[in-house]
Amino acid sequence: MAPQTASNPMPALPWRLEDIDLASIQHDKVRDDEMLFYLLVSSSFIETASDLYTRNLTEYYAGDDDLLDWLGRHWEHEELQHGRALRTYVQAVWPEFDWDAANRAFFQDYSARCTLGEFEPTRGLELAARCMVETGTATFYRTIYAYTDEPVLKTIAGHIKSDEVRHYSHFWRFFNLYRGRERVSRWRILYAVLKRVAEARNDDGLIAYQHAFRVRHPDRVFERQFYDEFHERFRNVMRAHFPFEMAVKMLLKPLDLPAGVQRAMVPVLTRVAGLALI
Repeated sequence: MAPQTASNPMPALPWRLEDIDLASIQHDKVRDDEMLFYLLVSSSFIETASDLYTRNLTEYYAGDDDLLDWLGRHWEHEELQHGRALRTYVQAVWPEFDWDAANRAFFQDYSARCTLGEFEPTRGLELAARCMVETGTATFYRTIYAYTDEPVLKTIAGHIKSDEVRHYSHFWRFFNLYRGRERVSRWRILYAVLKRVAEARNDDGLIAYQHAFRVRHPDRVFERQFYDEFHERFRNVMRAHFPFEMAVKMLLKPLDLPAGVQRAMVPVLTRVAGLALI
């Protein structure tokens, strides 16, 4: 990565947490929302661990100076700000929750799993998978934005969603470069992105939730059914607020389908995705 120097200063962030008036949070709109608590805490853990993922990406893409420069000077700092924003919001609304203790336990567990061994076998396929991760995060924060009527959270979710959409465009740009070199099939690309979707729900989300649960309820023994029940409640929110068409378009883009085929598939897959949650 390019080091920060006087002639190569770190770019300004697209938005700053310091410019958000956290004192104006309308606590009554979110304080009693248990599902929202777990969504925000879990997301804050994962976003805060972005520096770990950046190190893995840096090692995997050693020698690709353009990609490493963008990761180090833009992506990592923006992702870490997401973590700070969500952590600060959680601590403001639920001050009794020991975020630091829960995050330490999460990171110890998560860091043991977040290794290069989890990456795709080629650089191009890993970038396709990264496009899927950014699709998931962009649509997740868009869902939170639509779901909440708390103005400060709405502002934060809107900022993060915009960042994730922009990150998607960069990963897609780098993916296109590697796709031309590796000449991998659409089936392999599709497999890579769908596998990353499954991993996000069954691994990262579960790990984050269980550590948040254990600190929030120290007198209870965590059981997988708690996470499944929480996820079902969120599915109900998604039925009303998830941007299905946006997700489908972002998912299809790395497949590089003929324009006419893609236009025909978008409404069909959007409908199918919606029905899958009914």
